[in-house]
Amino acid sequence: MAKVEVLMPKMGESVAEATVIRWLKEVGDAIEMDEPIMEIATDKVDSEIPSPVDGVLTEQCCQADDVVQVGKPVAYISTEVGAAAEPAPKASAPLKAEIAQAVAAPVGAHSNGHSSNGAAEVGDIPKRSDSGKFFSPLVRTIAKTEGVSVQELETISGSGQGGRVTKADLLGYLPNRGTQPQTQPASSPVASPVQSHSSTAHVGKVSVPLMPGDEIVEMDRMRKIIAEHMVMSVHTSPHVTSYVEADVTNLVLWRDRIKDDFLKRYGEKLTFTPIFIECLVNAIKEMPGVNVSLDGTNIIKRKAINMGMAAATPSGNLIVPVIKNADQKNLLGLTKEVNDLANRARINRLKPEEIQGGTYTLTNVGTFGNVMGTPIINQPQVAIMAVGAIRKKPAVIETPSGDAIAIRHMMFLSHSYDHRIVDGALGGSFVRKVADFLENWDINRTI
Repeated sequence: MAKVEVLMPKMGESVAEATVIRWLKEVGDAIEMDEPIMEIATDKVDSEIPSPVDGVLTEQCCQADDVVQVGKPVAYISTEVGAAAEPAPKASAPLKAEIAQAVAAPVGAHSNGHSSNGAAEVGDIPKRSDSGKFFSPLVRTIAKTEGVSVQELETISGSGQGGRVTKADLLGYLPNRGTQPQTQPASSPVASPVQSHSSTAHVGKVSVPLMPGDEIVEMDRMRKIIAEHMVMSVHTSPHVTSYVEADVTNLVLWRDRIKDDFLKRYGEKLTFTPIFIECLVNAIKEMPGVNVSLDGTNIIKRKAINMGMAAATPSGNLIVPVIKNADQKNLLGLTKEVNDLANRARINRLKPEEIQGGTYTLTNVGTFGNVMGTPIINQPQVAIMAVGAIRKKPAVIETPSGDAIAIRHMMFLSHSYDHRIVDGALGGSFVRKVADFLENWDINRTI
């Protein structure tokens, strides 16, 4: 019997182990190559382990919450043809009974009309549709049995990870099949659900010619996840970006005056990031409409203000640690947490829970010398703000004796938001509100 060992993959130079979150496949399940079999978590990111071959899962070497060293076996998969085919007859009878019980008469009537020629009309369901949506073997089996085409499958809203259609989704859809209005297929950017991690291979893929001297370097796992998340975000949310230029002269002068004393008193460097976060939090309190998520047609209003902040890792990738309940922290508390998370991001020491649960994100493109940017929303959030470099510029200011030109510290704010739920009035007013807090900074403020 051909038996393939599945090993815990290396997730980065500093990652020596990973924690098993949950199994996506059970012993006896048929598995296709590249189909995820389990979810794992490291101190950098959550991920999935794909199957290296087609076959049947014959052994699980670990359980949920187990910590497994890199290079150790986590599962065994049999690739023998007989082994792959053997579970099917055993599962077919319970599967038919389960389908019949779940969908009752309407599906029975439908099946009677298509059982003899369903395969001819529907054809084989691919494991991934043209839009990149993933369908498990069980979902494909049920769909083919019930005469559900791949186009119809794409109209079903999936509750699985990455928006995948699960068995429960399909069985729940079948009784009302034909009585509900069809949603737009997932290939439409506006109506598209969250894509699975496999979507990058299908969305935006072009044939790239090679030229003499070119070098091919495969993305590391983290870069693949980032790439897939960015593509998914653009295809999920219609992005709109509003801009404001803020005069932050008082803020810069205040920080220059107190930063040395702040470091001496508290042992923390006062950067601009916690100041920006404080202003963002204050603006969210007044305009909570940007601190939401969209689940289909349901708006989830977040009670907590959990502020994500983009930070660079040693590999050059960006990661977004999250300051939980940022609205409950003063400037000193924000400063300590910003410095701690940024420092540990640089040495790959963030915990999985510290990069999850964000409700709004700040990214500082000014650290790269950029004056502004058009950031991509960090799903499932609906807005993100980029702050540009602070530069000295001549600006017109109002004085008691009239307008004058003076050298001021100026900065651009870029606010990208999901136009399905945040309109231009809210998105534009919010970035203006943040700029107001920055411009009206109390130069005599004490810490």
